[in-house]
Amino acid sequence: MSGLANVRLASEDGNDDLYGGFNDYNPIFDTKNLGEDEGFVQAVKTSHGRRPPMTALRGAGGFAKPPMGTAAGLRANLASSVGRVPSDSDIGARPMTSVSGAGFSSAPKRGVFGGSAFDPLNQATRGIAGVAQPLDGLEEETAEMKIKAMERAIGELIEESAIANNKGDFLTAKQKAIDAGKKERQLVRHREQAGLSEGISLELTFSVLFNLACQYEANEMYPEAINTYNVIVKNKMFSNSGRIKVNIGNIYFKQGQLAKAIKYYRMALDQVQTSHKETRIRIMQNIGAVFVKMGQYNDAVTSYEHIMSEKPDFQSGLNLILCYFALGDKDKMSKAFLKLLSVNLGIEDEDKYTVSTDNAQESVFLDAIRNDSLRQLERSRKLIAERCILAAAKIIAPSIESSFSEGFDWCVEQVKASPYHDLANDLEIHKALMYLKERDFNQAVSILKTFEKKDTHVKSQAATNLSFIYFLQGNAENAKRYADAAVKADRFNATSLTNKANCLYREGDAEGAVTLYKEALENDSSCHEALYNLGLVNKSLGRLDDSLDSFMKLHNIVRNSAQVMFQIASLYEMMEDGTQAMEWLMQCVGIVPTDASVMSRMADICENEDNGDRTQAFAYRMDSYRLFPADIDTVEWLGGYYVESQFSEKAIKYFERAAVIQPNEVKWQLMVASCYRRSGNYQGAFEKYKQIHGKFPDNIECLKYLNRLCSDLGLNKELQEFANKLRKAEKNHEAKAQRAESASKRGKSLKAPDSADSSGGSRGNSASGGGSARQRRVISEINIQENGRKNIDASYSDPLGPAVERPKTAARSRTDNNDDFDDVEIDDNLLPD
Repeated sequence: MSGLANVRLASEDGNDDLYGGFNDYNPIFDTKNLGEDEGFVQAVKTSHGRRPPMTALRGAGGFAKPPMGTAAGLRANLASSVGRVPSDSDIGARPMTSVSGAGFSSAPKRGVFGGSAFDPLNQATRGIAGVAQPLDGLEEETAEMKIKAMERAIGELIEESAIANNKGDFLTAKQKAIDAGKKERQLVRHREQAGLSEGISLELTFSVLFNLACQYEANEMYPEAINTYNVIVKNKMFSNSGRIKVNIGNIYFKQGQLAKAIKYYRMALDQVQTSHKETRIRIMQNIGAVFVKMGQYNDAVTSYEHIMSEKPDFQSGLNLILCYFALGDKDKMSKAFLKLLSVNLGIEDEDKYTVSTDNAQESVFLDAIRNDSLRQLERSRKLIAERCILAAAKIIAPSIESSFSEGFDWCVEQVKASPYHDLANDLEIHKALMYLKERDFNQAVSILKTFEKKDTHVKSQAATNLSFIYFLQGNAENAKRYADAAVKADRFNATSLTNKANCLYREGDAEGAVTLYKEALENDSSCHEALYNLGLVNKSLGRLDDSLDSFMKLHNIVRNSAQVMFQIASLYEMMEDGTQAMEWLMQCVGIVPTDASVMSRMADICENEDNGDRTQAFAYRMDSYRLFPADIDTVEWLGGYYVESQFSEKAIKYFERAAVIQPNEVKWQLMVASCYRRSGNYQGAFEKYKQIHGKFPDNIECLKYLNRLCSDLGLNKELQEFANKLRKAEKNHEAKAQRAESASKRGKSLKAPDSADSSGGSRGNSASGGGSARQRRVISEINIQENGRKNIDASYSDPLGPAVERPKTAARSRTDNNDDFDDVEIDDNLLPD
């Protein structure tokens, strides 16, 4: 009874609390004072003393698996749940049923060594969640498992290689393909070592080799690609490996080895079954393209005729027409064009994309399919068909009839009778453009005017062309009228807006032109004309930053346009940023290396810098002269450079070139004679002046030079002769001046000549833009002060300017008019490089 002393029973009194006693503390569950419980301590001691010896676990082969002991055998002396010390009679064997409810069994627990999980309440069988699944056994990895892991790794490398190739990273794709090849060879060796050679995957080997060859081809490693393809072709275990010869033929075509390309294409065609019609047609297209490249049009015609008879398509039909055009066969060109018009596009009626009812569900459905991938495919096919038909008509129209007009008329009639009748208007417009190329503007205008009452798209296109024609002709009124008509017909047509903006700019409305240019760019951001014109207009308005922004955008669209680069360089030059200007001009030279004007512009920038680099400017001028020797500004600059550097004999060549370019300009010949005189060749100078006098007998400057030289050389007889001629020339000049003065007094609008004679053109302005101010001082114009003396005036002015003091360069003009002639010998080493 002592064991029940602490047990609390429910009170029989109905008035007691039903939930009373739940918070009372039961000392049975006190684990802190277990060491003071004699019964528990004795039970632990007796249980420990009855444990079986450790030697019983060792068997003959080592440690044996011990049987799971029962509760009676291992814990016979344990105390009861209330801490009672068992008596001697209780220590005997206990029945097995005493622990069966807890899930114990005399059989070994398999869960410990890979068997079923411990589940005494059978929760897993009853579907109770939260039961842990049995752990997987740590089995040893077999050879088959290693092989499968290696195959998965190879497949991942192939996929990564293909993805990198699709992204354009060909080097990474090639490296991945090489790694896949190495792993595939390791896999083969591992199979052989494991004795599993019969299970080699041919599909995996083919994939590795084919991907490797494709990556070699993408990286333009053609010999390696051909060798890899040959490995696939020569292996008879691969099915349909003959198709790989098409790839080999493509490589030979890229290398220009057309004969080998034909050979492999034909070998591939022979190995493709006739049931694979699509593949055979593609190979035939390649064969026809190679024959066209080789100029064997008859063989190409055979291939394309076979294609058009088996499975016609637009691209093959266009190529067939081109072959007939090259052969000059008019009849077959016409027949091939009719065959091209009969090709089935494979697109159903487009009315299915229009809403025919007020059904909202149908409208939503049509909106969904109106721009899906299938619809985009149909549009691309239709675009290819229209392009091929229009190109074919433009090619054969001038050839099939006596004139291109009749040929276009025939093509238009055939197109109108075909399913592609919408293209007839486009052909009519192209016919008008052909008249423009022939300079027959009246016919072109008459054709384009016929579209004024047609549908909106064609009307806008025709009005745009008419506006452009009138704009080029200078007819601003009609140009603006048709530009307005084009904009009214199609407000979103960027070209029509550009034409209208051009008309406004010509009228002086620059702001209105800018607005329309911007509107055109909003409709079509890639409209090059609007963007270029916008930059020019902003440049003329002084908005250099806006202009530079426009040209920079255009440069991003058209990367290799020399005109755009030149405009950018010009803007930087206007912003006084010579470094950027030179950089853009250098890029421009890379695009057009034969443009002499770019070289001249670079020379101007070098010369106009703070510390003007005339040596570098001279180098650029020489490059410009080599590219275009007829540029008078460059020739004049080079001649003046040598005169300024005191190498007059080197300047003679350039002034003679200028005299050839402008033979009626006396200035250049006078400069040649002056160079002879400066270099000390007085006799050559005298002969040259005599030639000038023979061609320009009334030129006073030449006569003064002759008088001076005759006086210096002691030629008295010639001196008297030229003195008389000089007095006569001066009298004629005075008479002309008096007549002009009297004419002006009588009210006649006659302009008096500024020089002594009309032939004295040497007093005209020198060419602008060719050199610096100092250069123009050296090559100055001849100004003769008139006087009323009848005596001979022996003084004269040198057209090249006064001589300078050696060895210094010409920095300032000398004040005296005396000419010093030194006999100093000039070495060629003194010339600039």
